[in-house]
This record gives sequence, structure tokens and C-alpha cells, in this order.
Amino acid sequence: MIITGCNFIGSKKSDDGSKTFNVVNPQSGKRLKPFFYEATKEELKEAALLAKKAFSEYSKTAFSVRAKFLEAIADEILIIGNKLIQRCHIETALPVMRLESERERTVNQLRMFAKLLRDGTWLQASIDKYENTDIRLTQIPIGPVAVFGASNFPFAFSVVGGDTASALAAGCPVIVKANPSHPGTSEMLAQAILKAIEKQQIPEGTFSMLQGQSHMIGLELVRNPQIKAVGFTGSFKGGNDLYKAANARTEPIPFYAEMGSTNPVFVFPEAMHINMAEIAKTLIDSVTLSVGQFCTKPGLVFLIDDKNTDEFIKLIVKQIEKTPSGTMLGEHVKSGYEKGIKEISTLKGLKLIAKGKLNEGICEANAQLFETTLDIFLENSRLEEEVFGPSTIIVRLKALKDFEKVADHLKGHLTATIYAEKNEIKRNALFIESIQNKAGRIIYNGIPTGVTVCPSMHHGGPFPATTNIRYTSVGTRAIYRFVRPISFQNLPDELLPDELKDGNPLDIYRNYNGKLTK
Repeated sequence: MIITGCNFIGSKKSDDGSKTFNVVNPQSGKRLKPFFYEATKEELKEAALLAKKAFSEYSKTAFSVRAKFLEAIADEILIIGNKLIQRCHIETALPVMRLESERERTVNQLRMFAKLLRDGTWLQASIDKYENTDIRLTQIPIGPVAVFGASNFPFAFSVVGGDTASALAAGCPVIVKANPSHPGTSEMLAQAILKAIEKQQIPEGTFSMLQGQSHMIGLELVRNPQIKAVGFTGSFKGGNDLYKAANARTEPIPFYAEMGSTNPVFVFPEAMHINMAEIAKTLIDSVTLSVGQFCTKPGLVFLIDDKNTDEFIKLIVKQIEKTPSGTMLGEHVKSGYEKGIKEISTLKGLKLIAKGKLNEGICEANAQLFETTLDIFLENSRLEEEVFGPSTIIVRLKALKDFEKVADHLKGHLTATIYAEKNEIKRNALFIESIQNKAGRIIYNGIPTGVTVCPSMHHGGPFPATTNIRYTSVGTRAIYRFVRPISFQNLPDELLPDELKDGNPLDIYRNYNGKLTK
């Protein structure tokens, strides 16, 4: 497979732009070939019009056809083989074993959505018959979708990740704005999708991909009138700017962004006393995993200051100090981490208490551990903002009731973790209720890093963690971002979609006059 550096307008390679860019290997510092062409506004408009044309046909494809298409994409990704892993490794510095695991996850989620399509229950088909009225409800695709790839998951949250998979499953053409930190990887994945489109005879324009480092092309994509929804994973600033643009349109559109989260961890006294060493190790392993480049990295740890606290913190300090630095995804990510550390380091009342070992390298970053008090935390909103990298802040509290103060004060997060014995949970029910209002996932005696792809996973949370608290970017329910409900009243049977016809040709479960039945 040859990497061309082109944009893909449907199946057409396009290099109309005059600006180019390339990326640096985060480990060696060497510039990688080839150069990539920045997409132009004209190329974007062409892709959007092609997606609009494709939507009229692709949205009507049988679910079995879409399922085979998703499975074909999975197959094409595997056909690329080790070349994909090696290219991604030199662009991101992510370990080969991690990338192999992420590729497997990506392939599996494509097949998961294929299975969902064949099952049909996601349609939530409903039929209600009254004396003179027949009302039937199903889900239909929303229209062409823009997807913004993330830097930290070059497979699972990128060109062919969960956003693209769920949008294609829904029946929506996709235009991907590739993340500029791994453009070669992005092109290889785009070519896999286009091969599947060709082999499965999917309409031209169902997929396009645009490259670029400038923010202009992203804003123009969100503003384009053909785009009907957006999936985004990235920073708060980038996501919030695009979110505002989506809402400022003449026709505002759904904008599903996963942004910054510090994922607070609450350690109760008895749990700390009983499992001190295990919690300390597990916590710092989570903070430093993949150089802290997970959206679910725990960035805040709340402890009750008692006779065990100093010993617990000493264990954490020891764990941090023996942790070697790691190579971050790129220079821009490392500079962002350094900027975040510098900002919080200037805050009065925040103390740096440990650093990890720092190795040589242009993108090396070491773990950093800070400590403060509840009063300082409540006074400084910056402490709740994400620092993307291997750092965390310990906040000492005076009493158990302070957990409730923290829960009331917090903004929205993807996760909240509770280390506690069962009797502590029962005695602090109000805190448990309160923290549920501030996170999309509650973890009990575990770590937030690691997001299982399954129907029960909710990967979302209140603002500013995401722009829409009701939806997830992981798991089968991600499809509901890109469909909308529609009711048909008294429509003749032959004009109804198959999932609503009297004979139930899809053989799926439907809600019929309040009863789930086939």
C-alpha cells in the first residue's frame, strides 16, 4: 500500500492544495515522508456534495448490505497487516503491542455494529393501533456526518473508529477530518474503507477524508450545510470552538464532542487502610499508563486526612519516582503537557511532591504529582481542568462530609472512581447520589482507564466532558447519535419500511400495542 499524501474525495485522490505538511517521528525526531496536502475549501465542498448525493442511496441500503460493508472494512484493515502497525508506531510512538490491541478493538467494533444491524432491535420499532389510527415508529439516518479523528487513539477513535463505524451503520455517509499527528496511518485506513466500498458496491461518496493542520478546514466542515451531525474527540478548546460553530449555523446541527475530563478519584479511609499498597500502585499505574494520554486518566485524587494519609502518599510518591518517562504522541502534545504543568505550578497552595525519571528525547514526559487542600481546590477552577499527560493532584480533605462538598462543586466528567468498603458506601449514600450527577460512569474499586466496548458502556458525561450528556461514543448505543425517530400515521403497508410492515419481514422484535413481540 502506497501512501500518497492526497485527500480522498470519494474514491478520487486529490492534491489541489498548495500547502503541505509532514510529521516528525516522536522518538527519533526525524521527519517522515511523504508530504501531505492540506485540503482546500473547494475540495471540502466537493466531498460534501458527493456525500449528499450518496446519502439518498446509501440511507436506503438494506441493513444486511451495511453489515457486510462494515465487515469488509474490518477485513481490509487486517489485510494491510504489519505495515499499518509500523507506520502508526513511527508516527505516534505508541507501543506495537498497544497498537495491535487497538486494531483488534477497532475491527471488533466494526463487527459489533454489523451484528447490531442484523439484530434490528436498535430501531426501537413500535406499532400502536387504535380504532381509526395506526401509528408506527422507527429510526432513520440523519444525513452526512463529519468525524474528527483523535490523536491518542489512531485506530479506535480515528478514521475508522467508533464515530465512523456507528455513522456508517446508521446509514450516514462520513467525511473524516484526519488528525494531523498520524496522517499516514489515516490514509492507510481510508484506503481500506475505499476498497471495501468498491468490493461491496457501496455508493460513491459514502466516505471521504480530508487532511490538514489548520483549524480552518475543520470549521468549514462543521459549517457546511450538507453536514447534518458531527462526532469529535479532542481538547476542550478545539471541541468548544467547533460546538459553537455548529450551533451558530442557520440550521444548527447535533455536535457530539468528547472533550477534557480529570476523572476524580475518591479514596475512603477504611479502603485506604485495608488496601493501601494495592490502591496506591493501581492508581499511579492508571495515571502513567500510555504516558497519561487517556481521556479517562485520573487527574484528581481526594483523600480524608487521617493517620494513614501520610503513609499512603509516601507510597504514591515512591511509585511516581521510580516510573520512567515515556514518549508522548508528538511535540504539540508534549508542549501542551508542559504548558498545563507550568500553569498549575504557579497556583498558590499547590505543591509539587514527586517527579518521575526523565529520559532524553524530544517528546519525553515524566510523571508529576501535586498536593493541595480542599480550600485551595475550591478556589481555583484551573485545578479541575485536564492536563493531558502523566500528572495528578492529591487533595487532602478534613472530614467525610467534604466528599459531598467536592461532589457539589465539580463540573462534568467522563468518570468518577470510588475506593471504599461496602459499609462506607452505605453510610455515605448522599455522596454516591451526588457524584452520579457529575459523571457518565462510576467505577467502584477499580481504575477508570480502559473503556470496554459493549452495549452497557456509557462513554460520555455532563459538560464540559461532552456536549451532550445523553449519548455515548463507545458501545452499540453510539448509533443513536446519527439517527432520528420518525412516526408514520395511517401509511399504507406497502409504503412502510420493512421493520414496520405487518408481516415483519426482518423478523425483529417490535413493541406492538405495548407488548414486545415478533
